[in-house]
Amino acid sequence: MFEKINSVLDVIDGFVWGLPLIILILATGVFLTIRLKGVQFAQLKFALKSVFHKSDDVADGELSSFKALCTALSATVGTGNIVGVATAIALGGPGALFWMWLAALLGMATKYAECLLAIHYREEKPDGHILGGPFYTCEKGVGALYPTLGKLLAVLFAIFGTMVGLFGIGTFSQVNSITNGIQTFAQTAAGATALTMIEIPKIGSYSMVVIISSFILAILVALVVIGGLKRISSVASVIVPFMAVIYGVFAIMALMCNISYLLAAFETIFQGAFGFKAAAGGALGAMMIAMQKGIARGIFSNEAGLGSAPIAASAAKVDHAVQQGIISMTGTFFDTIVICSMTGLTIVIGLLIKPEIAELTGFDMTNAAFQTLLPRIPPVIISFALMVCLVLFAFTTILGWDYYSERCIEYLSKGKMLPVKVYRYLYIIAVFIGPYMTVSAVWTIADIVNGLMAIPNIISLLILSGVVVKLTTDYFSGRRMYTIGYDFANKPIKAEQ
Repeated sequence: MFEKINSVLDVIDGFVWGLPLIILILATGVFLTIRLKGVQFAQLKFALKSVFHKSDDVADGELSSFKALCTALSATVGTGNIVGVATAIALGGPGALFWMWLAALLGMATKYAECLLAIHYREEKPDGHILGGPFYTCEKGVGALYPTLGKLLAVLFAIFGTMVGLFGIGTFSQVNSITNGIQTFAQTAAGATALTMIEIPKIGSYSMVVIISSFILAILVALVVIGGLKRISSVASVIVPFMAVIYGVFAIMALMCNISYLLAAFETIFQGAFGFKAAAGGALGAMMIAMQKGIARGIFSNEAGLGSAPIAASAAKVDHAVQQGIISMTGTFFDTIVICSMTGLTIVIGLLIKPEIAELTGFDMTNAAFQTLLPRIPPVIISFALMVCLVLFAFTTILGWDYYSERCIEYLSKGKMLPVKVYRYLYIIAVFIGPYMTVSAVWTIADIVNGLMAIPNIISLLILSGVVVKLTTDYFSGRRMYTIGYDFANKPIKAEQ
């Protein structure tokens, strides 16, 4: 049965993440980079400084810019940084890492634009909380030009956003990776004695470690998500910086101990990216596989163009939409250019030293690579450190995606909170059953709904690029005072024709 399901999912995934969507995502990044005069490069220094700038207390919003960024990062810095990179390399070869980098560099402009627009078109509800994201960007922005299209795109985005949270990035893939990491550590630490198996009728046999960890995780998630945005952002602002630093130190240590392989690793990555090592006639096919897996995993990891981060960004306390756009684009930089690169380079060097690592996938591949690069450290310590990082990464992603999905449901239900409360319990249930989904199905489902969610968001970015250019030009030319959602003449801003 599972084999048939996987076959169907693979066909759908191949269609959704085919050449058209890949071209659309890259072309959007190129288009925005050109229109915004390389804002992700020209303003990167300013953006990094702005991350820790104290938000103005009199500005509208619910969260500081830093907490809004951490909330967004809590959803992006997840298993994609440890497991997703390994999956991309396992399926697309080392060259997939190059396409992750390219997608991230171009995606920084996309992330800037979508978060800017989320602030620009956000709404403050009667109870004082802020609601914003691509659904309002589509409805109010695109809708000002094309009413029917704007509403259609908004509804589609909200539906797909709910699906991504419940069936994709938010639950199954994260929990599956957590329990896999815990089980790998348990095997390393205690051997077969840690894997007492229990038969679950019509589902399969699972170890006690998996069953217990999924139960505990579901309880912890419930304790946080029921508290709403403020509790999620408070947890994220503590855990995200801490886990990023810990993982970074660990990865840098592995790379520095094997720095002599670094040049060869880059050579392998670039050769693989363009199929130079493929057999005669197979270069194009190898390149397309590396491109597809790299871009898909890159989008999964940093979510640039997906439309998720703008939902968190819309709650930031800022006077001008550009302020949060410039801060939010650093999320893609930290996620992919920094953290994913550490994982990817570690795995590629591990493959150069021990080619048999290529037979592994997911957490097992990353774990084996770190053990290869740090042979003087006992394997049990390495497995434990990676397991802790993975659990923290994935846990915050689960929290962040619950918030995103709740906001999508709030939009679909026109502010009614009962559907949101029902969804929270469905989300907790999905977290509990996540470990019992097959790894292949988990990642394939995540890819499919990711792609579907990106389409309406990207269409809105292309249509509203003129608004982004106008706001950016005015901000950096010194004309920074304006009413969100309106131009300086207090007239609704429309895209340049």
